[in-house]
Amino acid sequence: MILGIITGVGLGTDAVILKPIGSLFINAIKMLIVPLVFCSLVVGVSSMQDTNKMGRMGLKTLVAYLVTTAIAISLGLLMGYILEPGAGMNLITQEEIVTKDAPSLINTIVDLVPQNPVQAMAAGDILQIIVFALALGVSLTLIGKKGKPAVAVLTSLAEAMYKLTGIVMLFAPFGVFGLMAWVAGSYGLEVLLPLMKVVVAVYIACALHGYGFYGLIITLIGKLNSLRFFKTIVDAQVIAFTTSSSAGTLPVSLRCSERLGASRGASSFILPLGATINMDGTAIYQGVTALFIAQAFGVDLGTSDYLTIIATSTLASIGTAGVPGAGLIMLTLVLTTVGLPMEGVALIAGIDRILDMARTTVNITGDIMVTTLVARSEGELDMDIYNGHKKPTITH
Repeated sequence: MILGIITGVGLGTDAVILKPIGSLFINAIKMLIVPLVFCSLVVGVSSMQDTNKMGRMGLKTLVAYLVTTAIAISLGLLMGYILEPGAGMNLITQEEIVTKDAPSLINTIVDLVPQNPVQAMAAGDILQIIVFALALGVSLTLIGKKGKPAVAVLTSLAEAMYKLTGIVMLFAPFGVFGLMAWVAGSYGLEVLLPLMKVVVAVYIACALHGYGFYGLIITLIGKLNSLRFFKTIVDAQVIAFTTSSSAGTLPVSLRCSERLGASRGASSFILPLGATINMDGTAIYQGVTALFIAQAFGVDLGTSDYLTIIATSTLASIGTAGVPGAGLIMLTLVLTTVGLPMEGVALIAGIDRILDMARTTVNITGDIMVTTLVARSEGELDMDIYNGHKKPTITH
């Protein structure tokens, strides 16, 4: 990563020639997502004979994701309020920028159930794939012995996908180098300096949330060694930082979660949900950038506006795709709800990739943290593996 940054700064815009190396790596990671999520989720659900346990895990996961997201957006607003990144810019609204209306909550819920599961897989619609996989996993469990042959086939495919993940990860250093060189060359100091306060505010807030807040939760609530946790998930954090994709990092997150001792069933059930509905880093980004735009255009926000931003960001995170640039789309929704100038999006767009790297890292850290805590609460966390007394039984 460091070598890529140095190379990118040295080559400047010519560093674009190294982007295909990173693109190949991202494509290889994305190739794994649909079959890995589907197979591992079906196998994970079907392995849980206790449907009540699965229901408890689902509820705990959803509550944890929404609560941490609300705290994250609050932290982002606080950081924007303290650092005032947009103060003194005195920008004037020039024109209306037309944006698409965000889908309603009802439509989002209705769209969770795929009309055609195969089409959902072809389109890479993770939420619809999750719903279908959950339903199929439960059904295979309910039909007993008749479902075992199908589970055996999917288990074999899941194992093959885990192995393929390990093979793809052998090329991670090259992919990370190519991506970082391209980012550093394309988004040089001339782009960063004018908006450096926004970048600094987002990165500080992400560091506080990702290491401070999560570390406290792991230590106080999970009664676990937080240093062990952060050391084990470095692989996933590096991939998230360079690819800016929660969904793209999912295969690596699954591997890190199992290295922490979480059962494959718990990891396969919780992490895919997190990749689509847990957006703590994106929520931080919404808070900082919304206040930046308000300050830059001289718009005063009241208490109701702050509460609206918190509620909108938290709920919108459920339907936001875990892919690069999704946060910028979500930002337009937040700005619309509180009446902030849409021209502010153009300001943020220039540095969005730099911000996306930090927020995605927080997103996947939160995914693995919630997986670890929920697994521990349900007896699905092997403490010997977590504490390093025993090696995880994984083949990749």
